[in-house]
Amino acid sequence: MRRLKVGLIGLGEVAQITHLPILENLADRYEIAALCDISPKLLKLLGEKHRVANLYTDARQLAEQADLDAVFVLNSDEYHAECAIHALNNKKHVLIEKPMTLNHADADAMIRARDEAGVQVMVGYMRRYAPAFTEALEEIRTLGPIKYARIRDIIGQNRLMIEQSSTVHRFSDIPQEAMNDRWTRRSAMIKEAIGEVPQEIYNAYGLLAGLNSHDLSAMRELLGMPKRVVSATQWNGGGYITAILEFDGYYATFETGVDDQRRFDAHIEVFGQTKTLMVQYDTPYIRHLPTTLSVKETIGEAYHETVKRPTLKDPYTVELEHFYDVVTQGVKPKTTPEDYKDDLVLFKMITDALLQNA
Repeated sequence: MRRLKVGLIGLGEVAQITHLPILENLADRYEIAALCDISPKLLKLLGEKHRVANLYTDARQLAEQADLDAVFVLNSDEYHAECAIHALNNKKHVLIEKPMTLNHADADAMIRARDEAGVQVMVGYMRRYAPAFTEALEEIRTLGPIKYARIRDIIGQNRLMIEQSSTVHRFSDIPQEAMNDRWTRRSAMIKEAIGEVPQEIYNAYGLLAGLNSHDLSAMRELLGMPKRVVSATQWNGGGYITAILEFDGYYATFETGVDDQRRFDAHIEVFGQTKTLMVQYDTPYIRHLPTTLSVKETIGEAYHETVKRPTLKDPYTVELEHFYDVVTQGVKPKTTPEDYKDDLVLFKMITDALLQNA
């Protein structure tokens, strides 16, 4: 197999726990050929650990490395568009972590850059590549008319999972002006998306675009785009959200929040007349915790419950195997920038409903 040379921008917890180890496990497909991070100490440590010689603190320089086939954009949300577009301008394929962008203007700029370069962009929605989820896409066809659905993501803070299961390296050598620039950018980008809003609505939009982009994107693939958001409310400074979504012939509830419980409850449950499906996710920060598909069905006088675990292979691995085919075989990813723009529309729909209830 042809090995793709990839460069990683952003070496935080998701890169350290998932992307770097998986790329090494997929050494028949990938070679880690460049690393970039704003922290010089972290960059040096991970460069030595993963035996990578090409190290950059400037993402533009990594994107200009001539022999790279693809760039993974894994850094903070506020820099996704800038880094991806520069990689695209240098004719590199891009895998970009969620949220792809925080507003439509940056998403459109990325699409233009991709089309001009003739390369591919794939958004890192690993939950949509989980085998249990792809099996649910087939199973839902047997459900009959949908009566109700529930989308839930109530989790403990990521650090609570990480500190018991992984070693993540962090250093305090990031310049203060860089930290200030991040928050200035974030404010401007979210205001571009939803305008001037109260702080709690601003915070809620950040939750929707961050954690909940996974939930809502997977919901769209499974159920389609809702017709409207009937109502929505937030509390705890935008840290908890509930919404009622209208689909053709039924409604769905969406609920989310982050607390200090060491558990991760993210699932999509779809109810038919005599059959129910539920895709249950666990924290991605502990690899190989299985994603499962539960099927509950009444047939005649009997009630059946089945839990399907198609594989212990983690969704990130499946996602990176698919990205390899995207680059080498020209396969179109299902998680395209155009697909992601529907998430931006949905974030705005929920935010507008929150404003009406403010």
